Amino acid sequence: MFYSKKLRKFKKINHCFFSRKNGFSKGIYKSLNCGRGSKDSKKNIQKNLSFVAKKMNINKNKLILMYQTHSSKVVQINKSNIKNKIIADAIITKLKGVALGVVTADCIPIILYDVKNEIIGCVHAGWKGAYLEIIKKTISKIKNLGSNNQIYACVGPCIGRKSYEVDTLFYKKFINRSLKNKKYFSKKNSEKKLFNLRKFVTDKLLKLNVKVDQVERDTFVQKNNFFSYRRACKLQQKDYGRCISTVCMH
Repeated sequence: MFYSKKLRKFKKINHCFFSRKNGFSKGIYKSLNCGRGSKDSKKNIQKNLSFVAKKMNINKNKLILMYQTHSSKVVQINKSNIKNKIIADAIITKLKGVALGVVTADCIPIILYDVKNEIIGCVHAGWKGAYLEIIKKTISKIKNLGSNNQIYACVGPCIGRKSYEVDTLFYKKFINRSLKNKKYFSKKNSEKKLFNLRKFVTDKLLKLNVKVDQVERDTFVQKNNFFSYRRACKLQQKDYGRCISTVCMH
């Protein structure tokens, strides 16, 4: 379990970037797999989510997860849609006693808190969502809900720069949008570059006047702590687990 130093100072919220430990799943999903989209036993996933809800000190039916599709869709959770199937890659709420969750396996989980207006949020930011401006859309949605916003963000565990190999096509996609994006890439060899997703996402938050801190962990390298899509592919595993990150207002 990992925490943001900045967010921990606020007594009105609970948050946690859960590792893959302390769960009930077996095999490649060992042990706290919270990915409902994985092929893991549904019973074990439910047990894992119950453990998370208990740790967050809430009722299990108050743990709100998304059906994530690498989009830039942001949904505000309120009393009318709380029981709906939420297809989005970012959720925000003013509701108290509700935990928002995001699941990841190399992509970035971002936890948000607007101290001034008491709004919490979480974002699933892979390269696609970040490229499609999910961060900008989430922050502007928070800003629409209040004034004089004082937004804090923690950028959670994700694939590290040294582990994130990309091809020339990927690189060109970013460079064609802006030459300034060059700084997020370094050369691995003649065919491959390394992409710094954490810096790419962090800079977007900073540009929007968000106060940012990090849980600087590489999900690809730290196999005892985190699930990793890329690592699973490299090991030719048929599927992979997902870690959960959550935030809740008392």
